[in-house]
Amino acid sequence: MSFNIALSGIQAINEQLEAVSNNIANSSTYGFKSSRANFSAMYAGEQANGVSVGSLTQNIGTNGSVESTGRSLDAAIEGRGFFVTRDSQGTMSYSRVGIFAADNAGNLVDAAGRKVQGYGPAVNGTLGVMGDIKIPTGQIAAKASTGVKYVGNMSVDWQVPTNTTFNANDPSSYNMVKQSVLYDSLGTQHTVSQYFVKTGSNAVTVHYGFDGAAPATTKALTFDAQGQLPAATNSGNLTLTPTNGAAPIAFSIDYTGTTQFAGEATSTTNSTDGYASGNYVGVELAADGSVVARYSNEQKQTVGTIALATFGNEGALTATSDTSWQANAASGLALYGTPGAGLAGKLNTGSLEGSNVDITSELVGLMTSQRNYQANSKVITTENQMMQALMQAL
Repeated sequence: MSFNIALSGIQAINEQLEAVSNNIANSSTYGFKSSRANFSAMYAGEQANGVSVGSLTQNIGTNGSVESTGRSLDAAIEGRGFFVTRDSQGTMSYSRVGIFAADNAGNLVDAAGRKVQGYGPAVNGTLGVMGDIKIPTGQIAAKASTGVKYVGNMSVDWQVPTNTTFNANDPSSYNMVKQSVLYDSLGTQHTVSQYFVKTGSNAVTVHYGFDGAAPATTKALTFDAQGQLPAATNSGNLTLTPTNGAAPIAFSIDYTGTTQFAGEATSTTNSTDGYASGNYVGVELAADGSVVARYSNEQKQTVGTIALATFGNEGALTATSDTSWQANAASGLALYGTPGAGLAGKLNTGSLEGSNVDITSELVGLMTSQRNYQANSKVITTENQMMQALMQAL
């Protein structure tokens, strides 16, 4: 009987050593969760019959340290939740390892090549359906300009030009000129020139010229006694007809915030909302889980949002590798959501979650296991000596 009890102890300690060794070996593995061997007594009726490892407990609830990588497609989850991926057989896997990349088919995949699951681009504030995240790697179409925002100070110190007949080629006939860039429906740039001419104590007339042509459109800006523009007169609607086959550009110039104060004439804002077409140059993750594609025209588009899964009993998940799990009846169904919503944690982009292994505790456990192994070995040796002595006495 003593032989069997000691042998069961050695077998159980070997299983414990496997768990400890695996923890130590994966102490530098991103997203790894340590496990612990739980011993249980064996009985034959009411008689103790040894020991066994009844179960392995995964320490999933404890997060590892966050390590900065600086890579735009790395992400760590700060709190609960798992990244969701789907393999070629359609099986869902859950992991804490946020190492992603775009494959040659434009899919966002993890380090194992599984397709990352998420939501499609939002439409009217509502996220799309959950599925594979596709990254458009072609061109982004041009967007025609619809408005120019101009803010500046039309100095009250300006004098009415000596040449009262406006001429774009004669600087003495205007006080200041500013150019703004517009884009047509084909992405071609056009220039609108604004010639500011002081015509009275609180009045400035703007002459508009397009692509170097002689100005043919004007707008009067009348300031109040505090040097402000009334809301009813702070914008103007214009139309530019390109000659390259693009659609006419109907746009407005908004002067809200423009003043007439003493001092230097300045321009603080001169921007447009259009852009040219652009080529795909890369993709990055945002803290809210958005997958953002970047283009050569400096534009960005959100092409999806990464999904996170939470479970009622995440400790019961079935491990399929050192850093991946699958759901089962004990863990409950996955609850899907976006980072920072509900029980799911936020993302720390440009970082990865390290292992939650405590090396000091594991080494102490290793030494304890060694002593237990030696003790059980000693029992077997002693039992063997007693049997030999008994046999010699017979």
